[in-house]
Amino acid sequence: MIHSLSLSDVLAEHARSRPQVTAVVDGDVRLTYPELDARVTRLASALADRGVAAGDRVLWLGQNAHAVLELLLACSRLGAIFCPANWRQSEDELRFIRTDLTPAAVVWEPSDATTSLHAQSTAAPASSEGSGEGQAPSGAGAAENGTMVWVRAGEDYEELVASGSVREFPQVADTEPTLALYTAAFAGRPNAALLSSAALIAHSASLLVVRQMEPGFTFLNNGPLFHVGTMMFCLATLQIGGTNVFTPAFDAEEVCRLIDAERVTQAFLFGQMIDAVVKANAGGKYDLSSLRFVSHSAEWDSMITVDDSPWCRSKMGGYGQTEVGGMLTFLGLAEGGAGFAGRPSPLVQVRILGPDDSEMPPGEVGEICARGKSLFSGYFARPDLNAEKSRNGWHHTGDLGRREPDGTITFIGPKLRMIKSGAENIYPAEVERALKSHPAVADAAVIGIPDPTWHQAVKAVVALKADGVATADELIEHVKKQVASYKKPREVAFVDTIPKRGFTPDYDALDAAHGGGNYPGL
Repeated sequence: MIHSLSLSDVLAEHARSRPQVTAVVDGDVRLTYPELDARVTRLASALADRGVAAGDRVLWLGQNAHAVLELLLACSRLGAIFCPANWRQSEDELRFIRTDLTPAAVVWEPSDATTSLHAQSTAAPASSEGSGEGQAPSGAGAAENGTMVWVRAGEDYEELVASGSVREFPQVADTEPTLALYTAAFAGRPNAALLSSAALIAHSASLLVVRQMEPGFTFLNNGPLFHVGTMMFCLATLQIGGTNVFTPAFDAEEVCRLIDAERVTQAFLFGQMIDAVVKANAGGKYDLSSLRFVSHSAEWDSMITVDDSPWCRSKMGGYGQTEVGGMLTFLGLAEGGAGFAGRPSPLVQVRILGPDDSEMPPGEVGEICARGKSLFSGYFARPDLNAEKSRNGWHHTGDLGRREPDGTITFIGPKLRMIKSGAENIYPAEVERALKSHPAVADAAVIGIPDPTWHQAVKAVVALKADGVATADELIEHVKKQVASYKKPREVAFVDTIPKRGFTPDYDALDAAHGGGNYPGL
C-alpha cells in the first residue's frame, strides 16, 4: 500500500512536519497538529472499544464543531464512514437517516428532534436498534450486532476521547469510503454519497491550485459542514496544513470577530451573508483585512483584501455537486471562456452524453457525465441506483450541460426539477411527499418562484379531497413538522386538479400558471 494516502495519513504527516502549527480553533479549544493527531488516535481507539469497526458508520447530529473534523479523521483511521447530517432537518428526516445509515455510533447535540430521536433509540429493544449505550462483542462491528452507541456532544464527547488509548491502527486503503453526505432527494428521500480519502484528497489538490492556497491559510467554517461547499474547504485547509476555525453557524457579528481575532483568510460567504457582514462591521469595528476574498461591493471591498486567485477573480464559479467531491469544473480554469461553468478539474474527465449515452457534439445539450480521481464511490445501500448512475464507467450527474466550441462547459440545469433557495437545494419530491401526507390533500406539486433575496422560494400547488378542508397556514405548518423549515412552502395555491405529464406533474404548465421561474442554470 505504498501508494495509499488517507486523510488520517495526511494528519499524521502534519503532526511530524508542522509541530507548532495551530490546526484547529473552536472557542477556547486550540489544538496544534500533534495535539489534534493525539486526540484523533484516542477517539479512534475509544470508538473501536465500543464496537465501531471498519465499514461501520458514525453519525453526527449537531452544528459545526471541531468534533466534526476529529470524527472524520478518526473514521479514516479506523476504516469507518463518518456522516455529518443536516441538523436543521425534522425529526422524521433524521429518523430516516438513522434507519437508512444504521450507524454504529451517534454523536449528538440536544435539540427537539435529536432529543426525541435519542429517547426512542435508547428505549428500543436490542432486537431492533439496540439498547443505546451497549457495546458489541469483541471483534464485531456495533452495527452488525444490533447496538447503537449514543454520545452526547460536549462533556460526554470529551470523556469519550479521554477514554481512548494511544495505539497503532492497521493501514486503511485510501479507496475505502470515509465520508458520507446525504444529497439527491429527487425521489422524495435523500441518498448518502460515499467519498473516499483518495477522492477527497484529489479534490483538495485541485482546489488548492485554483484557490492558490498557501501555508498559513486559515478557513472559517461558518457554513454547514454537512454541505460539501464548506467541507471541501475544511479539507483543503487540512491538506495544506492550515488552520480550521469553527463556529456553530453563521452569525455576522461573530464572523467579523473571528476574522479579526484569528486573521482568517477565507470563510463560507455569499451574497446575503456578505451583506450581513458589511452591516455588522459598519464603522470598521473589526479588522477584516486578512480575508482574501472575492469582490462584492464598494463597502465590502474596502473592508477586505480583494483576492487575485483564479477562484476569486472568477467569482468562485463553476459546476459541482456532492458526488464529485465539490467542484467538477472551475470557471477559474477558463477565464474569458464561453461556458459559464468553466473547464474540468485537472483530475477528471467530463463528457456531455445523449439519451443513448453517446457523446454530443459541441453546442448540443446532454447530460453532464464524469469520471476521475475526485468522484464518489456510489451511494450507501443503493445498488440499483448505483448501477444506473455509473453505467458504462461514467458517473451520470443528472444535470444537463453543453460543451461550447472553445471546450468549456455550460451548465443548463437539473434533468429533474430542483429549487435553489440561498445555498440550499430543495427537491420538490420531498415537499410533495410531506404535503400528500396531510389527510385533506388529494394531490400536490411544488414549484420554485423568484425571490429577490434567496433566488427562489417554494410555492405549493394543492388539490384537496372532495371533503377535504385545509388552509394554507395549516399545510405550511404540516410540512414544517416533517421536513427542514427552509423547505416549507412560502405560498400555497389551491386548484381543482394538478396538471400531469404522464404520471408526474406538468411543472412547465404549473410554472406558467403560478409564476414559477429562476431555476438553477438558465
